[in-house]
Formats: sequence, structure tokens, C-alpha cells
Amino acid sequence: MFEQIKHNMETIAGIEIYPILSLMIFFLFFVGLGFWVFSYTKDKIQQMSEIPLDDSIISKDI
Repeated sequence: MFEQIKHNMETIAGIEIYPILSLMIFFLFFVGLGFWVFSYTKDKIQQMSEIPLDDSIISKDI
């Protein structure tokens, strides 16, 4: 079964760009995600970690 799929893929012109594109998207996404995570300040992380316990965020209408 794999041989049939492989043969069909080899006959499509320009198909070799798709694995390269998908690898680049995967790599750039995780590099960007790593940069975003490591660029956070400790104050912002502390503030976000206290959101579930912060009563001032709860609506006054409840």
C-alpha cells in the first residue's frame, strides 16, 4: 500500500516543497514559542499565576 502512495507522490510535480515547508513552519513555531515564553518577565508570570485566586476579577453582579 505504501508503495502505491509513494509512486503517486513521485509523479506530482513540485511535491518536494511540502515537507520542507512543513518542517520550516514547525521549526519557526517552536522557536517563536520559546522566544515568547522566555521573554516574559517574572512579574507578569506571577500576576498570571494569581489570576485564579484574585477576587477583584470576579464580577460584582454575581
